[in-house]
Amino acid sequence: MADEADADEILDLLDDQYAQVILQQTRNNVMSAKEISETCDISISTVYRRTERLIECGLLAERRVAQPDGTHYSLYEAQLDELTVRLTDDGFEITVSEKATGDLADRFTDMWEGL
Repeated sequence: MADEADADEILDLLDDQYAQVILQQTRNNVMSAKEISETCDISISTVYRRTERLIECGLLAERRVAQPDGTHYSLYEAQLDELTVRLTDDGFEITVSEKATGDLADRFTDMWEGL
């Protein structure tokens, strides 16, 4: 989970119908913003706003794909595997279990760079 994301922010985001649909659709499918927009019948600007917030909270992964002409586009994949909410004396504590995202080569590169 992103360090900056607090329990209230994550709970608010998960209460949003668009964020829920984006996570559901990208759970098993890597999708572009355009594909999410068309599949979920959400405006492209709403898709970009929600994906940005989901990424900031560590619930969605973004992978940029370079095109031969030098441009690029992003693919999105749900990073959320499991969410646990615990009530403490100080309020709610949220633990997000992340699933591995990206292809095997990308995960190996990330692991190698993390050493």
